[in-house]
Amino acid sequence: MISLSRSQSAVGIITPMKLTLAEVEHIAQLARLELTTAEKELYRQQLSAILDYAARLQALDTSGIPPTASVLPPRSVLREDLPRPGLPIEDVLRNAAQTEDRQFRVPPVLE
Repeated sequence: MISLSRSQSAVGIITPMKLTLAEVEHIAQLARLELTTAEKELYRQQLSAILDYAARLQALDTSGIPPTASVLPPRSVLREDLPRPGLPIEDVLRNAAQTEDRQFRVPPVLE
């Protein structure tokens, strides 16, 4: 659990908030959702808890942590890109419906 001191409640930090049913209805309308009364209340509580948690996270001092996109070291899962010989033209054109002058022949797209 995160505990915050008074000095950490600085200006610019998201303040905890409880959503109203009207706000949940507005969000549901934007998302094109039809919610029952029970669902609206459930989502009001859940979304409010998410916003409260975001406010708590905003209060943490992260000035000593460099910006990063991942906590894992960068690595590539791709193989090294080395030039290799291509397929022989005869193999490439073997299954073509039509060929002309050692090229694929396709019907015109625009007339």
